Parts: sequence; C-alpha cells; structure tokens
Amino acid sequence: MAWQLHYTSARSGPTGRAGFQFVAETPGLPDGVRAGVTPYLAYRPPPDAPLSPDDSELGLFPVSLLYDRVDGRPLLLRCRYLGRDYSGRYGNFFAHAVVAEPDELEGLRPAELWSAPHWAHLPAPETAVLDTLDDLAPGAALDPESLAAWLAESGRDDPYALLGHLVDAVAGVLGQGHGRVVLVSDDVELIARWIAVVSYSLPVTAAARLSFVTYTADPDGAAQRLVGTTPAIWAAVRHRASHARAFDLREGVPAGGTSRFARTVAGCWRGPDFAGLDALGELAPLDDPAQEGAAALLALCRGDATVTAAEEGAAAELLSRRGSGIPEWVWRDLVPGVPSMGLDLALALHERARAAGAADVARQCSLRVGERVSDALAEASGLAETTAAAGVAERAGVELDPAEVAASAARCARRGDPGLAAALAGCPAGLRDALLDGVLAGLAEAGERERAAALTPGNCDLLHGHPERLRAVPAVGGAVLASVGRRHPERRIEITGELLRLDGDPDTALDAALDEVWRVPPSAGECEGLLDAHGDAMAARAPLAGLPSRTFTRLAFPGGDGLADPAALRLAERVREVLPGGRAGRDAALVQAYGTAITAGPARAARALAEIADAGGATAQLAGEAFVGAARRLCRRPPAFRAELLAALPAPVRARLGERWTEELPGRARAGRAPLRGGEAEQRNDLVEVVLRMKTRGAAEPALEAWARAAAGRWLASRQLDVRLERSPRLRAALRDLLAEGDSSRGGR
Repeated sequence: MAWQLHYTSARSGPTGRAGFQFVAETPGLPDGVRAGVTPYLAYRPPPDAPLSPDDSELGLFPVSLLYDRVDGRPLLLRCRYLGRDYSGRYGNFFAHAVVAEPDELEGLRPAELWSAPHWAHLPAPETAVLDTLDDLAPGAALDPESLAAWLAESGRDDPYALLGHLVDAVAGVLGQGHGRVVLVSDDVELIARWIAVVSYSLPVTAAARLSFVTYTADPDGAAQRLVGTTPAIWAAVRHRASHARAFDLREGVPAGGTSRFARTVAGCWRGPDFAGLDALGELAPLDDPAQEGAAALLALCRGDATVTAAEEGAAAELLSRRGSGIPEWVWRDLVPGVPSMGLDLALALHERARAAGAADVARQCSLRVGERVSDALAEASGLAETTAAAGVAERAGVELDPAEVAASAARCARRGDPGLAAALAGCPAGLRDALLDGVLAGLAEAGERERAAALTPGNCDLLHGHPERLRAVPAVGGAVLASVGRRHPERRIEITGELLRLDGDPDTALDAALDEVWRVPPSAGECEGLLDAHGDAMAARAPLAGLPSRTFTRLAFPGGDGLADPAALRLAERVREVLPGGRAGRDAALVQAYGTAITAGPARAARALAEIADAGGATAQLAGEAFVGAARRLCRRPPAFRAELLAALPAPVRARLGERWTEELPGRARAGRAPLRGGEAEQRNDLVEVVLRMKTRGAAEPALEAWARAAAGRWLASRQLDVRLERSPRLRAALRDLLAEGDSSRGGR
C-alpha cells in the first residue's frame, strides 16, 4: 500500500492556520513520514518565467517529479506551480506526495510514474482525507516501446551516442555513492523521457537506487543523483557546480568514448532489444551496474568478435564473482564463442562451468585453455609467465607436454632471467623437473653476460641441490659450484669434489671454477683435508696443485711465525707424501727445514738453515720469509749456540745470517750510539760475545766482526764487556785481540 499527502498554501488548513501546510493526507500515516517528506517540499519557478502568469501561462511552468527514499520507504513527489494563493500573492505551488512500502515498487521503475493516473493537479476540495493507493499504476507515455520509438524518431544528433554517455555518467555516480548528473533543458517532458530511458537501461535494483528530480531551481544543492533543470538556472549556478556532470540536451553528443556496458545498452535501444537489456540486468552485479563484464559476457554470448582482452578480463572477474549465480542460458550461448576466447576468460569460464555442471562448456574451455597455454608458453618473455601458464593448465586439468615447458624455460633462461626461485615455487609439482631441465639447457647456451645475470647467489644455491643435473651441464655446473664454493668456504672441499666429477667440463673452464673457489688460500688444516679427499687429482689440476704453496706462503707472513705451527708442519709432511715433486713438494721440504732450524741443535740447525737459504725451485717469498723468521727465532738462543751455528754454516749463509742478526738489534745498538737501555746493551753484548766465541773456534765473519769491533771499541761498551767476560779469560783475550786488530788496522793506515 501507499499513503498520500497534499501540500499547498491555504487560507485555513486542518489545523486552522493559514499558509503552506499539509491540507490532506491518508489516515494512518506511519510515524515520521510527514517530517521526512517536509524537506523535499519546495518549488521555485525558473528565473526567466513570467512573474505574474495568467492561467494560460501556468501550463508552461515545468512539473517536478522527485523520487527518493524516506526512512527506507520510496518517496514520489510531484510539484506543480499554481501561481497565486488564497491571498492573491504569487509563489504558490501544489505538492502531491506518495510514500509507499518498500516492496510496493518491486518490478517497477519510478520514472514510469511520470504521468501516472493517481497524480492530482490541484488539492482535493472540501476534504482532508485521502485514500490509500493499493496499486501504483504507471503512465502510458514512458513505457519502453514508446521510448524506443521516440529515440528512433528523434531528430537530434545520434541519441544513442548521447545515451551511452548518460549511462556511463549515472553508473559512475551510483558506483561512487556521491555526485550528481544534471540534465539541462527548457522541456521538462524531454528530461523526464531521458530519465526514464536511463532507468530502463539499468538493472531494476540499480534503478531503485537512482534518485532523481525532473526539475529543480537548485541543481547544485539537490540531493538526488539525476537532476533536471533549465538553461537559465544552470547558467547561473554552473560555476559553483563543477563537481556535477552536466548534459545540455540542446547540444550534441559530448566528446570522448564510452564503456562497453554503455555501448551495449545503446545498441539494445537501437534494436530495440529489450531482451538484451533484461540480460544485462540479470548479469550485472547488484553493487555495480556499469560492470563491463556483464556487457562483455553478453557480447560473447552473441558471438561478438570485437571484445578486447581487457573486456574479457572484466567478464572473467564477473564469472568469478557471480559463480553459480550465472543464468543457465549464458552457458548455452557461450559455447560457440569459446574458441576465440582469451586465456583468463576461458579459465574462469572453465572453472565456473564445471562447478555449474555445464559439461559441454567446460570441455570446450579445457580445449581452449590448452591452446592458449601452448601459445603463452611459446610467447613467454620470462620464467614467471612460463610457470603462470603451467599453473593455468593445472587449474583447468589440461595435461601439458613437459617438452613445451622446458623449451619455454630454456628460451627465458637464455635471456638471463633471474626469476628461477619464484618460478619453481609457482610451478606445478609435476612440471618442475621440466622447468629445471629447460633452465639448465638455456643457461648452457646463454652468453656469459646473460648466464651471469641469471645465476644469482640464490639461484646457484637452489641449483646446487640438483647435483645430477649439474653434472650433465658442466658449463652451468661449473659456474654454480664456483659461486657456492666461493660464498661458503666451509664447503670448499666438498664443492671441489663436485667440480672434479663434472662430465666433460673443458680444462680451462674447470680450472677457472677451481680458481674462483680457492681464491682465498686454505688454512693448513683445510689444505690437509683437501689432500686427504682429492690428493690424486691435485697434481693434475694447476689451481689445486698450487694451493699448498699458497697456504705455506700465507702462513710465512709476517716473519715466518705461522710456519712453526704444528698444523703447518703436519701439512708439510702430508704434502711430501702426496705431492712429492714440483713446487708444492719443495715448499713443504722448506717448511720442514724451517721447523728443524728453529728446534734442532747447532749442527742440524745449520744444515736446515743452509737448505732454506739455497731453496732452489721453492717459492721465493716463502723462502725469504722462512729465512727471516728462522734468523729471528735463532737470535734468541744463547751466544754459545749461535756461535756454533754460525761456525757450521757455509760462508755465504753465515754472512746472511750475521746481517739478519745485526738488523734484529735495536737501532741505537746497531749504530753503536750511547747511552743504551739495559735490554739494548744486553742484546749488543750477546752478539759481540757470539763474534768472540767464533774467533776462539777459528771461524770468522768479516762484516759481523767489523760491527763488533766498532760496537766494543767505545769506552763504556768496553768496560761493560770486560765485566761480563771476567770469568772467561779466553773470551777476554779474544776481545782484546778483536780490538787490537782494529788498532793495528788504523795504525797501518
């Protein structure tokens, strides 16, 4: 049922007062309805209308039909200008309001009530009681058939193009939930027709949300979504209503394109094709009447080949959102269009058709998905696209040839695609082997730059988990293993073994990979472990054969200290067992000689030191640091030991050792300057004693004796030495002889 209210300016209404008031209403009006209707009760004539119209001119004033909702109930309000009121003043109008129960307009579009028979033109005379309306019957002027005929006969520029723009604009404000569309014309009947056409163009539920008013003098402040006004009013307010989308119905079609939905609507009116409009209403989501997917889906059902990829995507989204709510006729009508569908739509349609029990559509879509997946694999520009296509095939139940996946992955890998980890994670389990095989094959054929780009640290770690595959592709395996070994030093021995087992890897490539793995020399313990694990292969591979020498040399710096470590000596012994020949063996022998030189008695130490000094074929840096280190350690031994050692050395080695010992002295002691601190004097006196003990043995080292003579020839040094040697007459005598030799040489001059 529906309730009625009449409102106008009266001399004496039901309350006995004069002025604008409700003069009649249906009894039993629900609470709050009268107050809810009141804000809508207004009418201002257009500014260019006659100020004092006579009866013949009143019919020219625009009639306002408003549709909105009051407390959830539909409100229909018709306002008509009456001119003068009971007092003779102009400005009076009559408003006839109808407030209906929410379901009263079910299946009916409010715009159909433009010329409905229940509208009164004047207030009811002599009564304040109005009947309830049990049936809201639409008028005959705005039925769909009449509107279609009117559009076809319209003399204006392409009314269907204008309709498309109107539909897009109205759908936009409905979707946003705010804003308004303004129709501008002096002919309110024309505005009412366009409102009716737009209403029929929307699903019934969307039309029920489309509030409108055919005429208002305040288009900027109107609360409705679709608003009619006159050119004079719009000219005055348009500067402050820039947020509104206005259509001047006197002008042509606006510039710009329209959506697929709007074009489909216009095409249905052109037909006319009311079944198409009904189908759009059935397909479009309730909360978005301009959903492109509905129009695209209808076009596909009708075999339209102009549907774009973006529109197919919208149709796929619609299918996903509506699911089993898609009407049955859609499945039937879609079958012929499946062979031309894109991948996303075919997949979405397959999933929904299978769920809906549309077996024929699902079968056709499965075939189409297979075709499109093959195309996608052939055209994939990256591994992500390859695995996405494989995933689509899995979702559609399409069995892919693993060779297609491998070929696609190989092509992407040749371009240096680094996305292997993500691709493997997204790839169906049954196709991961094919993906891996393809990636490895592609990397084997890739250029160096592309291969390096693809073999990121993460990808190398991932591929390292597939040793059998790497062995079959040595060019890739070598690069992968080199990366892993370089970044994980604790695994270098294991990685070396894997490199040595690569099938058919060229020697140069293998050596380059081994060089990268062992760029940092191993520790003594690691090198010994390498010998234990791969000793047989080390002699044959130059990067491995040189590792013991690199380890020894690193241990020797600075000053040979590391060579005395037990691990270094164990390594030397192991090297001589496994690699007895070549530089590594000679360097190992030198390290063993170092150990002997710093630990053995004078005779053996002398032989070891001579071996170090004459280490032909050994690493020069190692030999040099070993001699320096041994000399430094031996310098700390007692003078008697040092003298015996020097005496046992060949003359060239003796001279070299004497020079090193002199260099070990503090600067002041070495230069013979005074005064010396206690420790410095002690070191000087020790070396002088070494020279003296050599003299008692009949051995000499001229440079060292010359230094000792100069150092002991100073008065203070001589006194200190005399005290030091007071219990050794032989050494005191040797000191006098040493000094005397100096005096005699000066006298001879």
